[in-house]
Amino acid sequence: MALRNVLTDGNPALRRVCRPYTEFGPRLHELLDDMRETLEAENGVGLAAPQVGIIRRACIVLETNVEEGQEEYIIELVNPEIISSEGEQEGGEGCLSFPGEYGIVKRPEKVTVRAQDRNGKPFEVSGTGLTARAFCHEIDHLNGILFVDKAERMLTPEELGMGEDDEGDEDE
Repeated sequence: MALRNVLTDGNPALRRVCRPYTEFGPRLHELLDDMRETLEAENGVGLAAPQVGIIRRACIVLETNVEEGQEEYIIELVNPEIISSEGEQEGGEGCLSFPGEYGIVKRPEKVTVRAQDRNGKPFEVSGTGLTARAFCHEIDHLNGILFVDKAERMLTPEELGMGEDDEGDEDE
């Protein structure tokens, strides 16, 4: 496994619509492993392949809705699509590709995603709250859509209560 560089605002790869995976072999496995290591190093909640320069439909999301005493875990999504959503949440959202920037974004409260695992096996997974937000955020990345496109407004450093040396902890 290796850390990958996270592309930042202005890189044209972030605006590209990603191609689906048709081969589920070592290259995809290496990418997903590297993305996991990168996400952990960046202390993020989600990461999409285009954020590391790969224009393919793969992303990972940290499942944070776990019972007390349980470990959070990574959900790998290859060729994901949202098949249902319900409710609404509105809140602050950030992105590893936009360090230190946060905006107010409306997302569904619950989302169900159909995807494939790293070996091509289809599955469905549902998430609520932050997990639902991350599913939507990362799948948007695969379609060349960024959270700043959906933000009702961006938050000021004063609103974030951040000094120059502080950093947020919920980047996706």
